[in-house]
Amino acid sequence: MPATAFGYARKAQYLVMEVNLPGRPKAIAGVLLLDPAADTLYVKMRQDWDEIADPEDAEVLCQLERDLTERGKETGGEQALRALEDALSNTLSITPRETVAVGDFSKALDRLYLTHVEGAPRAAVNPLPFRTHLPLYSLRAAATRFGQDMEVEAEDWVRAPENLRLTKDMFVALVVGHSMEPLIPDGSLCVFRHSVAGSRQGKLLLIRQKGASESGGEFTIKRYTSLKSSTEEGWRHEQIRLEPLNPDFEAWNLNASELEDGPYRVLGEFLEVLPFEEQ
Repeated sequence: MPATAFGYARKAQYLVMEVNLPGRPKAIAGVLLLDPAADTLYVKMRQDWDEIADPEDAEVLCQLERDLTERGKETGGEQALRALEDALSNTLSITPRETVAVGDFSKALDRLYLTHVEGAPRAAVNPLPFRTHLPLYSLRAAATRFGQDMEVEAEDWVRAPENLRLTKDMFVALVVGHSMEPLIPDGSLCVFRHSVAGSRQGKLLLIRQKGASESGGEFTIKRYTSLKSSTEEGWRHEQIRLEPLNPDFEAWNLNASELEDGPYRVLGEFLEVLPFEEQ
């Protein structure tokens, strides 16, 4: 199955800008969101400058959003950010870049602004398990939950995408690493289903290597392909290949026995990345 068949979220970077005016308390000025793939910079600055700055400063600061947006269009988003990081004074400063997975950049920018500028907390809701929300597990907890039939408490409940029909074997987990980029950005929350529906061929599978470390195992997501041969008893797997999507990483081959009865075990099927603005 090609990567484009999955819900797609792009890797993005955001920064928070602060303003420190003489005789005034430090304040959050706004947020900047970079789409590296399109080299586009999204900017949202506060508009109530007259409440936190003297009239002369407020007159200058109210042009900040337009100026930064125009600079991003002229030079490209990445170059505009780098120039900003190099040139800012004590009056204006920005935080280090943070990486998020974004599906809709306008919605993500609004969400970042609400969180960092207006200080709006995450909306308090009563999750409806497997109706509106899915459990968030660490990958190790998920392996325990499904592997040993133990009751493992969810770390949190995460709102699921509205277009996803939920089942009780679905869960959310944090994925770290670059081997499945650009489809799965490093540091993304991803939705998985423990059971793999139908053939595994071409699907992105969450695989655990048992005993790979002192803590009990390591996890990877790879595209599954297999070579089969016909026997008197039916079809038999000759070789299984686990492939990354990022060409900077190498694929590797397994014997069928290594996956079924050996150190590797399929923990679930990747469904989609959960974009930042939907969390």
